[in-house]
Amino acid sequence: MIEINILDAQKINKKYEIGDLAEIKVTPKDFGRIAAQTAKQVVVQRIREAERSIIYEEFIKKEDEIVNGLVQRKERNMVFIDLGKTEAVLNIGEQSPGENYNVGDRIKTYVVEVKKTTKGPQITLSRTHPGLVKRLFELEVPEIKDGIVEIKNISREAGSRTKIAVYSHDDNVDAVGACVGQRGQRVQLIVDELRGEKIDIIEWNSDPAIFVASALSPAKVINVKANKDENTATAIVSDSQLSLAIGKEGQNVRLAAKLTGWKIDIKSESQIFDE
Repeated sequence: MIEINILDAQKINKKYEIGDLAEIKVTPKDFGRIAAQTAKQVVVQRIREAERSIIYEEFIKKEDEIVNGLVQRKERNMVFIDLGKTEAVLNIGEQSPGENYNVGDRIKTYVVEVKKTTKGPQITLSRTHPGLVKRLFELEVPEIKDGIVEIKNISREAGSRTKIAVYSHDDNVDAVGACVGQRGQRVQLIVDELRGEKIDIIEWNSDPAIFVASALSPAKVINVKANKDENTATAIVSDSQLSLAIGKEGQNVRLAAKLTGWKIDIKSESQIFDE
């Protein structure tokens, strides 16, 4: 702010008196086209930064949640998903084996991570994360959303099979039945979303022997000997159930071990008899 003579001020406006603030338009000597373009670029840059910040704040809240998107394009084994206000990437390691992502497809994905970058938020999505299965069950099963049924743990080999352990806090509510739904409608919707991935719903139990036996479903277990000191369990099955309990390439027992947190050894009745 500078002071000017009252006479000079009244040349601008006769109403000015001593003590008033006089507004004077000043055009800098070097204010040409280049300066104007620079000013415009600064303003545009600030607007873009503000927009990126708003989008980041919106999506950081969606970490560990499901988002709906549209397959926009595919480049070098990466799939780019249009989320409306921004674009996200589905890397090769986060794509479920056997799934095809065609341009224009609408899919649900799990938000693994949101990073703030100079080019805007970098959003990493997943179709393989166990959290995707958890959120899908929360969407389809009201009892889970209401806290009556709790998801205790999930073990998953994406595109092939998932085991999920559930527990009911209400004796009048069957946790497994609630997740399966009438005529299997609830779980079938999730299976369809996961493109046919098999899902075993297991009732969680604080007794490790009972829990391990249930986790080996669909195989029928005769008995389980649990060693709590070593966190190991030996499951005994009939000879006809041995291959089912182990699963193709050991998948069933591997998922059961991950679900329960116990190292599981499976033996048939004839093996026990020989020992």
